[in-house]
Amino acid sequence: MANCIPLVSAQLQVFEPGVEGYPQRLAALGLSRTLHVRGALCAGRTIAIVGARAATGIGMQRAHAIAKHLAEQGVHVVSGGALGIDGAAHRGALAGGGTTTVVLGSGVDIAYPSRHAQLFEEVVVRGGALVSQFPMGMTPRASTFTQRNTLISALADAVIVVEADLKSGSLSTAQAARRQGRVVAAWPGSPGCTRLLATGAAIVEAAEDALALAAGTPRKPELAVLDEAATAVRDAIAAGANGIDAIVRHTGLPVRAVLRALPQLELSSARMQ
Repeated sequence: MANCIPLVSAQLQVFEPGVEGYPQRLAALGLSRTLHVRGALCAGRTIAIVGARAATGIGMQRAHAIAKHLAEQGVHVVSGGALGIDGAAHRGALAGGGTTTVVLGSGVDIAYPSRHAQLFEEVVVRGGALVSQFPMGMTPRASTFTQRNTLISALADAVIVVEADLKSGSLSTAQAARRQGRVVAAWPGSPGCTRLLATGAAIVEAAEDALALAAGTPRKPELAVLDEAATAVRDAIAAGANGIDAIVRHTGLPVRAVLRALPQLELSSARMQ
């Protein structure tokens, strides 16, 4: 991939499974990946904060605020170093005087995206770490990010998805977290997060919710009140409309409005069960 530059500071450490220094969280999951590390790994309370690369301004503000609050309370933050939500989370942790881990989809000597090179260096200088399961010199590719997502969740006690669409790579982090027995939480409002909440995720709507998650007391969402479009779609389905085209004809709503309403209905239904 383009947009990569070399990182040269901080000594490289290599941790093999079964040897001193290998993360207990990974060992407990039976993972046997060799880890390349620049900086210091954290064994304390850790929350992963992930989300969309093409994030909204409010989404990045939320990620920054959550990470800052957690860091101020001594909670370590882990994320994937990407543009958008990930970068905001790392910066928030640093702003809170805490430490953060960047899990890379490249070797730990390669900064991707390149505009985060200075951020990555600051992470290490401030007591955090760059971590990768890939060898030195390896540039990122599509498959390495999915593999990286599994490592992000494995290194954390819980995962917060701040903002995501239905095809977001951050949802694969949430899926990995569930397989690993980690708690998954989401900030409502985006389609991917709505889907997570509909399938049992805890809810985060404030920094205090994130801190409760870190303390092992996640907040479950309350029953949602459907908006006007979702109510119309629900009534159309109850009247026998089957499929998007039929719902559009029955309600007179545009296709986009129907598609936005369906996750709301899914979430409402899941909360009533």
